[in-house]
Amino acid sequence: MVIRPARPDDVSEVLRLIRALAAYEREPAAVQTTAEDLAEALFGPAPLAHAHVADDDGQVVGMALWFLAFSTWKGRPTLYLEDLFVEPDRRGGGLGAALMAALAEQATQLGCARMEWSVLNWNEPAIGFYRTLGAPPMQQWTTWRLDLPLLS
Repeated sequence: MVIRPARPDDVSEVLRLIRALAAYEREPAAVQTTAEDLAEALFGPAPLAHAHVADDDGQVVGMALWFLAFSTWKGRPTLYLEDLFVEPDRRGGGLGAALMAALAEQATQLGCARMEWSVLNWNEPAIGFYRTLGAPPMQQWTTWRLDLPLLS
């Protein structure tokens, strides 16, 4: 098993895992991105996001999709983990921890002050996993979202 940065030929597999994550999170119809959108976001002239994959002898079985944000208080970037997903039959074998370790290494190389992510309140397996990493939930913060374009 190898954890590595995603390559352009991984796009269809990363998209497959994004769709599997959406189904797991009870939102299977919410994924609107296409392989072309994802390729542009990850590998276009101005990448907006990045991904690492868990590669088992050429088969992508897990992924972590992330981007950089900026902490005004720290004056340094934050690695924001958008999606972490390991195929259900591969869970419990350390792939999630290996993906998180690879991201922590990446964040350190990029000079990040921290890593952040969100988890659904009902997702007890993920919450338990993140607790094993020593990551505390941010109890005093609530995520807000504004979908665009705004309707008037």
